[in-house]
Amino acid sequence: MRPASQVMQLDRLGSFHQSRLSFMRTLVRRMVQEKWHINSVIFDLDKEGYGTAVYEVNAKYGRYSFVLFSHYLDPDNRNDRVIANQWDLTMALCEGSVDAEQLEFLRNNVPKQEAGRVDSRVFVLSRGNRSGRTFDYVVNELANGRQPDIDVIAEVGYLYRTTAAYGSGKLGMADWEKVRTKHRDFARPFAAEMFTCFMLRHFSLQHADYIAAQRAPKTAVSLDENIKRYFGIGNSTGLGMAPFLINHPLLINQWIEQRETALARAVMAGSDGINSAVLARLQAITARVIQHLGEIVTGDEQQNLSNSAVREELRELASWLLDEGDNIVASGYTWAELIDYAEQRWRVETQEVLNTMLIELYPELVDELEELMAVDEDQHLIPQMPLLELKGLIEDKYDWALAIDFTDPDAQGSFWYRSQEKMEPRLGQTHIDMGMDKQMPLAIGRMVQDCYHHICAFITEFPQQDVAHFILQQPSFSGAISRIQTMAQSHYGDIRENLVHRDVLPIHLLRCKLSFFGVSKFDPRSR
Repeated sequence: MRPASQVMQLDRLGSFHQSRLSFMRTLVRRMVQEKWHINSVIFDLDKEGYGTAVYEVNAKYGRYSFVLFSHYLDPDNRNDRVIANQWDLTMALCEGSVDAEQLEFLRNNVPKQEAGRVDSRVFVLSRGNRSGRTFDYVVNELANGRQPDIDVIAEVGYLYRTTAAYGSGKLGMADWEKVRTKHRDFARPFAAEMFTCFMLRHFSLQHADYIAAQRAPKTAVSLDENIKRYFGIGNSTGLGMAPFLINHPLLINQWIEQRETALARAVMAGSDGINSAVLARLQAITARVIQHLGEIVTGDEQQNLSNSAVREELRELASWLLDEGDNIVASGYTWAELIDYAEQRWRVETQEVLNTMLIELYPELVDELEELMAVDEDQHLIPQMPLLELKGLIEDKYDWALAIDFTDPDAQGSFWYRSQEKMEPRLGQTHIDMGMDKQMPLAIGRMVQDCYHHICAFITEFPQQDVAHFILQQPSFSGAISRIQTMAQSHYGDIRENLVHRDVLPIHLLRCKLSFFGVSKFDPRSR
C-alpha cells in the first residue's frame, strides 16, 4: 500500500472522489441486494405541499420509519447556516413503526431541531431547504404538461439540499453503540444519515409531482422516470465538517486504509498484465468520468480550471487506451506502470481520479471491504512506556511534525475557533481576527512538537523515567501522548500537514470527508 507520507498530504486528500466504498453507494447496494421495501403510510399534505409524510421501511433486520414535516418558509428566511431556526423540511429516522402518539411528539419537536428534544427511538434528525429556482421551474413545467429541460436541471442538480444531519446521541437520540448493536441495517458509519438523504431525495421527487398535480390537475404530468435520474440531493456544508477528520483519527485511518487496500488489490490484479475485457471497462469508465467532470456547474474559477485540466489529462488517457489497446494487452503492461506514469506526468487530482477508476474495475475484490469501515475509537494511554521509547516513537512516526518550523510567522498564521455568531467552526487569521485565546486544539503538528520538546527536556534530567512520571509533572500533555501512542499503531490517521499555516486550505478537509459519504460535483464557496 502507499505510504502515509504520500497519501496523507492535504492536497491529495482533497482530491479524493467517491468510490465503491463510499457510504451512499454501499448503502444503496445493500438496499438492492437485501430487497428493502419502502412504503408511504402517511402523505398528508395540503394543496401547497405542506404537511406530514411518513414512510415505513422494511429492511433485512428490522422495520424503521422515516418521518418528514413540510413547512411554509418565506424565501427571505431561507438560510442554510447552523444558526437558522426555520427550514422547508425537517425529518427524523426512527426505529419501528410510528403510532399517533409518537407522531404527535415528533411533530412538536422535530421542526425545532436543536431547540427540540427527541428520544432514543430516533437515530437521525435532519433538515433541508429547497432550491427555489429549480423546484419552482420543475413544478411549473410539470403543471403545464411538460417535462423539465435536462440542461436546466443540470445547473443545480437537486430539488432539496440538506443543511444538517444529527445522530450519535445528540439531542436525546440513540447513540452509535445502540445503533451499531441493535440496528444492524445501519451498523456501518453514517449509514443512517445516508439513508436519510436517500429518503429526502425520494420525497423531493414525489413532492414536485404532488404540487404540480394540485395546481393543475387537468394538465399536470409526473416526472419521467429517466429524468428523475438526473436529480440528486444537495449538501450545504460549512467548515463545521472540517474538524471531524482531525478529531477522529482512528476512524479516518480505517476509512483510508480500506481505500488503500482496495487500490492495492486492484493494482495487484493487474500485476500480470491487463486483459481486453478489463481494458474495455476502463475505457468506458474514463468516458463517463470525462462527461461527469464536464457536467459540474460551479462559480468557482479555480475549481473550473482544475476540472478542465483533469478532463484534458483523462482525454490523454482515453486516447492512449484507444490507440494502444492491443499493445497494452499483448505487452503485459500493468496498472503499477500506469500509476507511475500518472505520478510523473499528471496533477494530483487526476492521479486520484485514476486510482478511483482502478478501484471501480474490481468489485469482486473491493466490495467486501465495506464491512471494515467501523472501528473502536478509544485512545489508550500507556503510562509504563519509557520516555526514551516515546521520544523515539515521535521521531519515527511524527517526523513530519518535527520538521515544521513554527518560528516562521506564516506557520502559525491561522487559528481555528468556534464562532459565537454562526455557531460553527471558523478559520481566523492570527493577530488580525479575534478569538485566538479560544482557539480549537486542531494544530496536531504543533501539539506533537511542543510535547516532544518538553519530553526531551525532561529526559535530560530524568533519562530513565516513564510516561507516568512525565505526566505527573506535565498533565496537560496526557491527551497528546495518548493520541501519539495510539496513532503510532496506525498508518493513515494523522493528516501530515500544518493545519494552522497561513495558507492552509480547509476545503481539502471537506472534500475528503464528503468523498467517503459519496458526494460529488463540488461547488466550493470558500477556500
